[in-house]
Amino acid sequence: MVSDRRYHPIQTRRKRVKSIILRGLGTATPPFYVTQEEAYEYFFTHFSLKPAERDLYRRILLDGKIKGRYLGMDTKADVLETDPDRLLARFLKFSRSTAIAAARRALAEAGVEPADISGLVVNTCTAYLCPGLSSYIAEDLGLRTSIRFLDLMGMRCGAVIPNLEAAAAMLVRSDEGPVLSLAVEICSATIFPGHEPELVVSNSIFGDGAAAAVLDLSKENAQDGLVKMVDFAAGLCPRYREELRYRTEGGRLRNHLSRRVPVIGASTVMEVASGLLNRHGLSRNDIAWWAVHPGGTAVLAQVAKKLELDVEALRFSYSIFKNYGNMSSPSVLFVLREILDSGRPQPGQKGMLLAFGAGFSAFAELIEFSSGSHHKPEPPETKKNDGWHDAEYWKPGTKIENITKC
Repeated sequence: MVSDRRYHPIQTRRKRVKSIILRGLGTATPPFYVTQEEAYEYFFTHFSLKPAERDLYRRILLDGKIKGRYLGMDTKADVLETDPDRLLARFLKFSRSTAIAAARRALAEAGVEPADISGLVVNTCTAYLCPGLSSYIAEDLGLRTSIRFLDLMGMRCGAVIPNLEAAAAMLVRSDEGPVLSLAVEICSATIFPGHEPELVVSNSIFGDGAAAAVLDLSKENAQDGLVKMVDFAAGLCPRYREELRYRTEGGRLRNHLSRRVPVIGASTVMEVASGLLNRHGLSRNDIAWWAVHPGGTAVLAQVAKKLELDVEALRFSYSIFKNYGNMSSPSVLFVLREILDSGRPQPGQKGMLLAFGAGFSAFAELIEFSSGSHHKPEPPETKKNDGWHDAEYWKPGTKIENITKC
C-alpha cells in the first residue's frame, strides 16, 4: 500500500546541496462564526427532525467537544440553500477570499512577494470548478503569468500532504523561486439536510478554512525556514472506497461517511506512517511532534491507539477540532501552525503530518524543525486527560470488524 518516494537534498546546477523548506505558513477562516448551540437552535427550528435525528444533533452539537465553527456564509439562512448554482457561487466567493487571506499571511511570514512565486498548487474537494481555483488565486494575488500551476481535486481531507509533495516536486525540477501550496475547503457549501446519521454528523462537525504554505530551497548549509521537508509517503486502499466519499444528488454534493471511518483511517495512516519511519530507520519515539488530521474525537482516539501514543501527543489536533471543527484538507496545517505557535519545537526535532481521505487514501510527511521555528511563546499549561479519548459520536454498541492491510 505504501508508496516509496523520497526527497533527498537538492543538487542545483552549481552542485550546491540544498533542502526543501517551509518558509511561511498561513491559515485563515471565513468571518462568519456559529457556536454549536446556535447551530442546534437553527437546525431544530428550520429542519424537520425525527426524534432520533434530533437526539443525535443534540449529542454532537450540545454535548460534543466542538465550541463553534467558521462558515462561508453571509447569514444562517444560507444553510437552507439548495440551488446548486447559488451554492457554487457561494463556494467561489468564500474559497477565494479565505485562500487569499491565508496566502498573504504565508507570504508575509516568508518575506516573499507574490511576483517571486514560481509555482502554485491548489487543492479542494467541496466544489468543482473549471478552470480550477488556481486561475482565481493567481489573478487575486497578482502572480506572474508564466507560473507553473496544478489543481488537485477529489482527495478530501488528506489532500494537503500530496499538495505539498507536488509543490516540493516543482522545486526539485526547477530553481526559479518559491512555490505556493494552498488548501481550501468550504464544507458548508455541502450541508445536506437528511435523516441519515452520516448527514447529521457531517452537518455538525465540518467547518470552513484555508491554509497556505510557501516552500523554498534553503540557502547553502543554512538552517533557515520553519521546517525542512524530509520525505513523503502515501497509500491507496480501494476496498474501502465506499466508506468515505462524496456523491452527487440533484446537482449537489452529498457526504457519505461510514461508521467504520475512524478505524479504517487510523489503520491506513498507521501503515503509511510505519513505512515512512522504517525507510528512515526511525521509531515512533523519534517523533517529537504529531500533526494528525483532526477528523473527530473518535478518529483521534483510534489514531492514538494504533500508533500507541498518549492522548497528550495529539493535544494540538484536539485543540483545532475544538475551536474550528473538521475543516477537511487545511486542518492538518492548522495543527502544524498551532505546534509552531504554542509547542516550542526545538531545532532538529522531527515531526510527522498524518491525514487520510477519499479513495480510501492515507498520507504522511516527515519533517524536521529548523531554527526559524524556535521563536514562539511558552505553551499554555495542558491537562493530561481531558476526556477526549472517551468521546464517541457513532451509535453506541456498533460493532466494527478488524481492519487489515489493504
